[in-house]
Amino acid sequence: MATTSDKSKSIFAGIDWLTILLYVLLLAMGWMSICGACYEYGDPRDFLSLASFSSRTGMQLVWIGTSMVLGFVILMTDERLFDTFAYLIYGLMMVLLLITPFLAHDIKGSLSWIKIGSFSLQPAEFAKFATALALAKFMSSYGFKFQGSWKNILISSAMIMMPLVLIVMQKETGSALVYFSLVLMLYREGLPGFILFLGIAAITYVVVGLRFSESEAIGSYISWGDIYVVLLIIFFVLILYVVYCRPAAIREALSSNHALGSFDSIQRMRYLYIVLFAIGSIVIHLSASTLVDHLAEHQKNRVYVLLGLRDDPNGVGYNVNQAKIAIGSGGLEGKGFLNGTQTKLKYVPEQETDFIFCTVGEEQGFVGSAAVLLLFLFLLLRLIHLAERQPGAFGRVYGYCVFSIIFFHLLINIGMVLGLMPVIGIPLPFFSYGGSSLWGFTLLLFIFLRIDAGRMRMQR
Repeated sequence: MATTSDKSKSIFAGIDWLTILLYVLLLAMGWMSICGACYEYGDPRDFLSLASFSSRTGMQLVWIGTSMVLGFVILMTDERLFDTFAYLIYGLMMVLLLITPFLAHDIKGSLSWIKIGSFSLQPAEFAKFATALALAKFMSSYGFKFQGSWKNILISSAMIMMPLVLIVMQKETGSALVYFSLVLMLYREGLPGFILFLGIAAITYVVVGLRFSESEAIGSYISWGDIYVVLLIIFFVLILYVVYCRPAAIREALSSNHALGSFDSIQRMRYLYIVLFAIGSIVIHLSASTLVDHLAEHQKNRVYVLLGLRDDPNGVGYNVNQAKIAIGSGGLEGKGFLNGTQTKLKYVPEQETDFIFCTVGEEQGFVGSAAVLLLFLFLLLRLIHLAERQPGAFGRVYGYCVFSIIFFHLLINIGMVLGLMPVIGIPLPFFSYGGSSLWGFTLLLFIFLRIDAGRMRMQR
């Protein structure tokens, strides 16, 4: 019979220490960036004052310390508990998201923060790991597959849409959009490429249609955006015909186990799908401008500024404009730790949270920024490696959920700072100030590390 000591040794032997090293390095660099963002220019105090609990840098040390304790507790937990209680955790978190708007205080128009004593927590940050666990539980059930099963596709989509809708009700659009990243995991697990193609096509119609909507082509009724979208629809329809409706493609479908019916019935059905795709494409294009008109005024302006339809450097575009100036001023090697001027003089709003990467760019320059991005790249590649080596679907699905969420946060946050993505207000993992964000990412990552550490038991 194995003793507790033997069990602990086996757990620590299976832990992926390289991932933990990357985690610690990112935490350290994140704290240094928060120091740079919060340190007052010309402040005569010594460096030790940055650890004061009365400052944000000191509080971030508390969040980092508690996150490490949280990670250790997770690593000492039996990984089978995450599988057993996945649905319960998901259900409880959905209830918490539902009641949050009634308990939360209004903070900059958001109803997503619950005050507990002297600090506040954002439940939306913890819903990510709960949703990932529930999806892993469902998609690891016996006989699960996407091919030929619309029921499984709809249930998986509903599990993703539930937290998304509840978070939107809290007026936290940025946090809600993160759940769309889970499409990457669904695609890895066999979601038909046609569905992923539909999403990409819809985004393309909206962006192209809005970008050229103010360029008149034929009078005041038809813009160049309309013409470009029609050409895109024709192009996409031709691609779908070549891929799915050629006789060779239909015969290949008949020879597989996924297709049922005769050659003619499959051909007619695929023609119908393409017609529906074309009609749906037109509907999406025509409704895009209407949907944008229903956005809040500041959200609408952000979309227009991003697409180059508005130039508002002192209004909606102020944050991004100042972020670019801060990053560009860092040059190749940066101005040095605590020597940034743009951030010290508070030109960049939200510089210790959503725009924390500006501090990296200004103080550490291109070299430091590249180093941070490389660390994130190594972490993402490591997560893919760990997910692929899982002996069961539960660990693999959860691992790809972790990868998708961190990748989306990184892509949107960095793109937002560089003016390539809309400003939707999501944190940079392990860098942005705040306990909810750091605890949420720590839970997400360390649960996966614990599942991975238990793979040896499953393989025996």
